[in-house]
Formats: sequence, structure tokens, C-alpha cells
Amino acid sequence: MTDNEQTMFLAIDIGATSGRSILGSIENGTLKQVEIHRFSNIIIDINGRMYWDLFYLYNEILKSLKKIKADRINIKSIAIDTWGVDFVCFGKDGEPLRMPYCYRDIMTLGAPEKFFKIMPKEKIYKKTGIQIMNFNSLFQLFTQMKNKSSIYSVIDKVLFMPDALSYLLTGKMVTEYTIASTSQMMNPFNKTFDDLLLEIVGLSKDNFAPMVLPGTVIGNLSENVKQQTNLDNISVIAVAGHDTASAVLATPAENECFAYLSSGTWSLMGIESVEPVVNDETFSLNFTNEGGADGSIRLLKNICGMWLIEQSKKEWDQNGELTYDEIVQAAEEAQPFKCFINPDSPCFASTTSMIESIKQYCDNTNQFIPQTVGEISRCIYESLAFRYKQVLANLQKLAHHRIETLYIIGGGSKNKLLNSYTANAIGLTVVAGPSEATAIGNILLQAKAAGLVKDKNEMRQIVRNSVKLDSYVPEINNNWGKQYEQYLNVFKEI
Repeated sequence: MTDNEQTMFLAIDIGATSGRSILGSIENGTLKQVEIHRFSNIIIDINGRMYWDLFYLYNEILKSLKKIKADRINIKSIAIDTWGVDFVCFGKDGEPLRMPYCYRDIMTLGAPEKFFKIMPKEKIYKKTGIQIMNFNSLFQLFTQMKNKSSIYSVIDKVLFMPDALSYLLTGKMVTEYTIASTSQMMNPFNKTFDDLLLEIVGLSKDNFAPMVLPGTVIGNLSENVKQQTNLDNISVIAVAGHDTASAVLATPAENECFAYLSSGTWSLMGIESVEPVVNDETFSLNFTNEGGADGSIRLLKNICGMWLIEQSKKEWDQNGELTYDEIVQAAEEAQPFKCFINPDSPCFASTTSMIESIKQYCDNTNQFIPQTVGEISRCIYESLAFRYKQVLANLQKLAHHRIETLYIIGGGSKNKLLNSYTANAIGLTVVAGPSEATAIGNILLQAKAAGLVKDKNEMRQIVRNSVKLDSYVPEINNNWGKQYEQYLNVFKEI
């Protein structure tokens, strides 16, 4: 293997709707990357329960490795990142006990309130620093226990999604820090699982593999995987397994005076903090403290993001497929500020018709009821921009530094209309890119494990050297400030 080949890394980045395999290398302070495989990630509905297909995802990873071999590409390592909170349960024989439930499964609706009867809401938050959301791993496990799941009594190990897929590749079990931090079972100060929370859900620390930090070598490809792919020994690295943690690492910021918005199916807005911020104010605002790729804390808020558009598009496509560009154009041509929604209203989380839910929300709040693609999509985009403004204002209260710039990273960074709306709404400069921030962060952490880069600052310099960034400056005398008050009025009513 030549020196150049030593710098080749394969990032497997799997989000809640799709996955991709990105090949990357670092040369002369810049990152070169190319997508080699893309695949869907579909929620499967079986008898009203929502599942992920673990084996399908594993097979798509194998397809990527086989393509690497067919194209005679030599890679030094591979690493996997995914969405947070979901997990796979394994028996003592190392076999998965069932396909993993999807966090959108409705069985956890109301689970937090049942848990609060055992431990008060505030005490849970003070123990974990994680915002209360019904699909957090803690409440998923609690629901399975209360429902007397057929597998629960024989669980040996619980592996979060990226760790489970890495295990299928290597036969080695680990619990990566950033993905575990999304579970609402970890103490953010000492980075270990909380014994009392585990006891309530009938588990112990023995039900989890050893905790590792990003950059740890899990092991090499197993003999079986090597036989299937005809590859030799290749290291599998535990990067920041939570996709947002990898994405935030690739934020091209030059100083600490910024907030980030990781924009995809979910929008996650936050800042970086050296220590967890767990107090009465963060509890009241329901902010979360998740693990950062460098051991820092990502103080952030989950916001329902492109899920609103993605689910609406599925319905529009039934009358003839629309591209996302066509949806954006329709929104741009629609009349502004006709109606608003709270993007985080529970009615949008798991609905059979996103379009009807949006119409019903507007009807319930005595607003104009949108009908066309343009009216509905404009309502979504404007409401998201206002929700970003709302969360950013709260972040500024919590930050120890002035927030001067908002960096939008991830797939949503390509939406120029929403970027422009966001700049107008928040009154700050928005810098958009990179769109493949998660895969870039994944690759950079592999490079760090290989000794090619030393720290976060160098990684972000590499991103700035490698990616074209777009800036959006707020328009002077725009009407967004006045309309924000109307948004807040209907936000409060739901």
C-alpha cells in the first residue's frame, strides 16, 4: 500500500431516511471525497409497530465494501455513524433478538409521564442533562419492560445502531460515547451510565459493552466479512457514532462565537460547551447535553426539520413526482406569512397525513388554511425559520460567548430559500455548508485515529480549505420581526 493509499478512508453515514458511503482522503491540507454508494433507509410497519431493517443496512455496507474491492481501492479503515437513541438487543449467543424498533413507533407516546411516577422529571434531567423526548432510549426500554416484551428477560447486551453494525462487521462489541449520550441514561459529567435509571428499566451496566471515545479502533473485519468481500485486514473505527456529533466536528467555524444547525430530517441547533450545562434554566427550556466528538458537550435543541417536507412530498408525489427544487420554487412563489405552525407540535411527529395535520393545525389556530404545494411548503419553511430564531435566542441566554454566526451544515444547507429565510428571521449572518458534514466528520476522525490530523482546529481548517461555503446576510428592513409575533401567538396555542 502506498503512502497515498494509507490516507483512504470509508465513511458509512446512515440517516433516518437514507444512507451513503463516502470515500475520503486528505492531501495537502484538503479533503477529497467521492460518494460510492447510496441507499434508502425505510421504516417498516409490521402490525402497527415500526422497525428498522438491521440486516438490510448491514448488507448495504457489504455492497460498499465489495465495490471498494471491485474498484481496487485500498482503504485504511471504515467507520459508521447513524441517528441517535435507537438500539439492538442481543442474546448471550451474540445474535440479535429482534429487529430494532424505530424511534417513531407510537408505543412510547406517554412513556415519560409513566416514568415520572417512579422518578420525577426534574430528577431525570438533572441526572442526564438530556431533553425529555418520548423516544429517548430510556423510555423505549421502559416501554418494552412494562409491556413484558418477549425478548426483555433474555437481553444480554444493548448496542446502539452504529455499534451494532460495527459488531456485525467485526464481532467486537463497544459502546461509543457520543451515541450513548443520546440515550438519557448517561451521566454527562462522568460519562458513565446511571445505575438507578438502569435499575428502573431492569438493566445494569453489564448489559452494555465497554464505553469507548471517538477514534478508538474496534477491531478488524471478521473472517466472514473478509470472505464475503475478498478484502484483507481493515480496521473498523468507532468515530462519533451519533451523526450530529460527526457533523458538528465538520462545522467550518474559525472561533467559538457561533451556533450550529445540523439540518436534515431533524434540525439540531446548538453550541459547543466545555462542560455540561445542567441547571434550572436548561431544564425549563428542555435543552440537551450530548457528547461531542472531542469529549466536549453539545448543548442543543432538537427541532423537527425536513421531516415536515419529506412527509408532505410523499403525499404530493402520489399525483406526480415533485423534485425538492420544484417544492422550493413553489414556496418562493407563494404569498408570504399567510400561516404558521409549531414544527415541534406532537401532531407532526408520527402522522398518517402530514398535509392534513398542517391544515388541521392552521384551522385549530384560526389561520389561513394552506392548500397548494407552495402554500404548505412556504408555511413549513417560514415556521422553521421562526423556530430557529426562537431556539437561538434561548441558546444565547445559555452561552458564555456572543453568537455572531449561524453555521448550517448537513443536507438542509443546500436549501437556499430556507437559508435566506433563516438569516432574515434571526438577524445574523448564516454560513451554509458542508452538506455532507457528517461523512466529513466521520472521515476526519478516522484520519485522526491514523495520526494524520491532530485536533478539532486542524480538522475545521481542512474543511474550510476543501468546501465552498455560501453566506446569507439578513435583508435590511425586512418584515420578519413583525411577523414573528404572529408566529409566537399560534405557537403558544398548541
